[in-house]
Amino acid sequence: MPSLADALLTGPVVLDGGLSTELEARGSDVGSALWSARLLRDDPAAIVAAHAAFAAAGAQVATTASYQASFEGFVAMGATWREAESLIERSVVLAREGQGDGWVAGSVGPYGAMLADGSEYTGGYVDEMDVRALRAFHRPRMEALAGAGADVLACETVPAAAEAGALVAEAVDIGVPIWLSLTTVLGADGVPRTRRGEPAEEVYALVAGVPEVIAVGVNCTAPAAIGPTVTAAAVAGKPIVVYPNSGEIWDAAARGWTGSPGISADDVPAWVAAGARLVGGCCRVRPEHIAAIAAALP
Repeated sequence: MPSLADALLTGPVVLDGGLSTELEARGSDVGSALWSARLLRDDPAAIVAAHAAFAAAGAQVATTASYQASFEGFVAMGATWREAESLIERSVVLAREGQGDGWVAGSVGPYGAMLADGSEYTGGYVDEMDVRALRAFHRPRMEALAGAGADVLACETVPAAAEAGALVAEAVDIGVPIWLSLTTVLGADGVPRTRRGEPAEEVYALVAGVPEVIAVGVNCTAPAAIGPTVTAAAVAGKPIVVYPNSGEIWDAAARGWTGSPGISADDVPAWVAAGARLVGGCCRVRPEHIAAIAAALP
């Protein structure tokens, strides 16, 4: 099987959807601070089944159940450091088992995901952490996922330029391919920005010459913001990754979703025409949505 980077040179590749959404829909409790990562210890079979459901729907890439996994989070749950490492490595094994013949992307969520307070949608913690501290947080998980055989690391839902820089620096040091996916909003001027307010195009431009970054793009963002962000991501000169939320909005205080779904496979051809090569879904996107996306790809 070719590398994912090589596959992107021949045409679009289908990503999976919201793993935690699918697990919850199947009856799993993902309400803890570890979210779906708790099931790496408590119900690994459920994770395999969710991956398999997305693969059956046409997903060619399985994203591991490690978005909210961290050494610190597992240790707080009572695990040793080595046990935490084993659980993170297990996420790759389970994704491979559920996906079958496709690629496995090791999910590397932002520091805010570990806090479980919705701060990945503000990036406010970067005001208190320097790049060195962010690199130190991300490195052990990135090394564990890469060591377990992930084909690529999905550095995703990144809310701020500083954290993007930390992740890219670690990827270069470790020597592992990544995709860098920001979570963005549209400013009043229609310009896509990180959740900290930085122009997304400026962040993408920083990785234009970094070979370890095989794709750049956007996830965990409302469908309406995708088109402008794809246009901004083109500055990197790399394949673009696109996996929006359903269009519903997460209320961190109430810990629930509000609003109505707005994702439509009808948007997919325009995203691909603009440079999208990895296309899937994030929160609230289920296998039937991925099947529709796969059918809409050229």
